[in-house]
This record gives sequence, structure tokens and C-alpha cells, in this order.
Amino acid sequence: MSFQSQKPAAKTPNIVLFFIDDLGYGDLSVNGALGYKTPNLDKMAAEGTRFTNFMAAQAVCSASRAALLTGCYPNRVGISGALGPQQPVGLNPKEETIAELVKAQGYATGIFGKWHLGSDEEFLPLQQGFDEYYGVPYSHDMWPLHPWQERAKYPPLHWIDGNKPGKEIKDLEDASELTPTITEHAVAFIKKNKNKPFFMYVPHPLPHVPLAASAKFKGKSERGIFGDVLMELDWSVGEIMKELKAQGLDQNTLVIFTSDNGPWLNYGDHAGSSGGFREGKGTSFEGGQREPCMMRWPGVVPAGRVSNKLLSTIDVLPTIAKLTGAKLPKEKIDGIEFTDLLKGDDTKTPRENFLYYYRKNSLEAVRKHDWKLVFAHPGRTYEGSLPGRNGQPGPSPEDHDFPKALYNLARDPGERYDVLEQNPEIVAELEKIADAAREDLGDDLQKRQGKNNRPAGQAVRK
Repeated sequence: MSFQSQKPAAKTPNIVLFFIDDLGYGDLSVNGALGYKTPNLDKMAAEGTRFTNFMAAQAVCSASRAALLTGCYPNRVGISGALGPQQPVGLNPKEETIAELVKAQGYATGIFGKWHLGSDEEFLPLQQGFDEYYGVPYSHDMWPLHPWQERAKYPPLHWIDGNKPGKEIKDLEDASELTPTITEHAVAFIKKNKNKPFFMYVPHPLPHVPLAASAKFKGKSERGIFGDVLMELDWSVGEIMKELKAQGLDQNTLVIFTSDNGPWLNYGDHAGSSGGFREGKGTSFEGGQREPCMMRWPGVVPAGRVSNKLLSTIDVLPTIAKLTGAKLPKEKIDGIEFTDLLKGDDTKTPRENFLYYYRKNSLEAVRKHDWKLVFAHPGRTYEGSLPGRNGQPGPSPEDHDFPKALYNLARDPGERYDVLEQNPEIVAELEKIADAAREDLGDDLQKRQGKNNRPAGQAVRK
């Protein structure tokens, strides 16, 4: 292919965005995972840039997904926690998603996998800018087999095709088809849209529990069912990458791979690894929010590169908008575009600060560069309790009292050594960032209302 024929296409790349559920920082072999290999993802790291300081906006399902798709901290758009199937709440249709922005630029848009931003039809992906949707509406443990079924009374879980329920996922055998079915639909979408620009969002439901792998991968790893699941997810990424190449789209597709939050550690052998970072899913420590992240676009994103610059999922939307020529949302967003850094300019530091909100609207920590100030707060901890086994969870108390503390993440990424007393000027600087955040977004820990929060969508039910 000539240089002239490639140059115009590079202005509007296809976008493939993988968002894996409960994948920990240490769950890829390129990051040190043991007992199984992830060769396709290792290859993506070798052919692209690995971002080692990449933060999920919040360490829980719905909030994290809302942030990714809107470029906002989830509390700005009124989404918190993991929305249950009975909740009459979803991402407000007034919010503008990545899909809506690029659709206005002529992109085909598809999502294959887990949505979890409202299960009422008015909140489903086709009403949020996607042309096609095939997947599950929320976490696949929200089903009649949940151990808490007597309390939760979850309805049957169905695949959703567009806006309509399809086949029921009744048991683990059905759940073993999650990864291959999603892969099949993603590959078909690429074939269908090979002659126009497209945005494809692939939020795989696994390795969120309950774990299930298809017959092709079951029993294949040394790590048990968790390793089998990771091997199958790696295969899925490989199949999609292979199809991009087969259709001649490989050179003009930006592929982004990351996770919604860290591992659900109390599930023990059915959970992943935080890679040595503190705590996991459902916490504002690094193990909950620092995620594996790789981005690949041959000839544009440098190959074999590691970037330690601070970035977040909220920065994906403005970056995609810049690359595709799309207009930014009309309402305020929190993301910062990092196009120059993505393309290899390491003199750029687009993001200096980050806010660690959790629960409904609690500001649990703030960060500037390598300094992280944790505020006193009650929260989940996995420490001090034995994890569960064979798919059953161990304890994870939600009311542990964490003290105010300051950590230097450059020297202490595990957040073990509180240096608050030694650095009063750093604490004062971070307190100013926190005060500005509380003015803007509020803080339940201080019972403060924000000035610029927007409401979630409320379902209209008869």
C-alpha cells in the first residue's frame, strides 16, 4: 500500500476498545501472571505502548463504564456502584457517549459484551449511540443462581440482541459461551463494516465471577478455571486482531485494551492478581483502580514502548474525539486528551491530578503526579481475612476505618508507608485540589453538595 493512500485514512482510524471485567494489573503474562500465558496480549504490548499508570475512574462496574463512555467522573453523571436489574436507573440519555460522538462523524458503532448502564430499554446501547448490540445487560452473577437469590430475587438473565431479550443464560454451561459468542459477533461486525470507519466496544463479562470457559479452554491452564478463562479471553483478542488484519484494517485501527477495575480478591482461586498493588475491586487503593492498559496503532503509536504517565479511562473519550474529528460533548467532561503522548511525545504530561471517588460520592483520595493523599474513610478491605475457594467468596468487610495518609507512589506503589508527617507542604497542596473537587462535585465524607453534578436517568415505568 502506498504512503499516499494510507495518509488520509490515518486521520480517522477505526477504534476497537476492549474493557475487561475485574481484570487485575497482574493478570497478563506481560505483567507477570503465572500458570498461563496471554500471547496475543503480550504481542499487543510489543507492537504498541503499555501504559503502566492508567486508572479506572472508579473501582466498580457501572460507575467505571459510565466514566469510560462519557469522559466524566461517574459521580458527575450520577452513576454509582453496580446497577441491579430491578433498579429504575441508567446512564442519562442526555449524556453524550463516545459512540454518539463518532457516529456523528459517519462511524458505524457496535458493542458486544456487558453493558451495565441500565437494563430498561430506554437506557440500552441502541439509545446511547450504538448501531448494534449483542451482550448481557449487567453482571452475569445477577441471576437466579446467585447465593443471595432469596434476598436479591434476581430475574432470569438473557442475552440482549439490539433491544430485545434473546436466549436465557441458565447455568455455567450457558455462561461458558460468553467469550466465544461475543467474539463471533465482534468478528462479524468487522467484516460487515470493513468499508467504513467503525467504533467497536468489546466489554467482556469475564473474568468476573462466576467463572466459565468453553470446552476448548477448560482445564488447559495450570491456574485452574481462572487461568482457563484468561487464556480464552486472550484467544478472543487474537481472533479480533486476526480479522482486522484479514480485512486490511490492521494498519489503520487504534486498539485499546484495559479493565473496569481490579480483582475481586476475596474469591481467592477464582480471582485475579493486583500485581502487588494494595487491595482490589471496590477500593480506592491502587489495586482497585490501576489497570493494565495497552494501545496499538502501527506506525502511529510507538511499538515496544512503556509510558509511566498518569492517565485514566476518562481521558479516552476526548482522545478519540481528537483522532476522529468529533466534537466534544456540550456538557462539562473531566477527561483530558492525550493524543500527542499516545503518538510518542513523552515531553507531554496531559494529566497531573486524579480524584479517587467511591461509593455514591465520597472523595477518598486525591493525587498529583506521584503523591497520593488518602482521606480518613470507611471502606472495603481484603486484608486480614482468608479468601474463599472454588467460587465461594471469603469475607471483605466494608466498614474498615482507613486513616488519613500520604503515599509517594514512585517509591511506594504498594501504599505501605505513610509519609504524611514528613511532607506538610505536599499535604497542603493536595488539600487544595480536594477542596476544588468538593466545590465542583461534592463529597459525602464531608456532607458537601457539588455545584456541577448531573442526574442519572430515571426509568419511566408504567
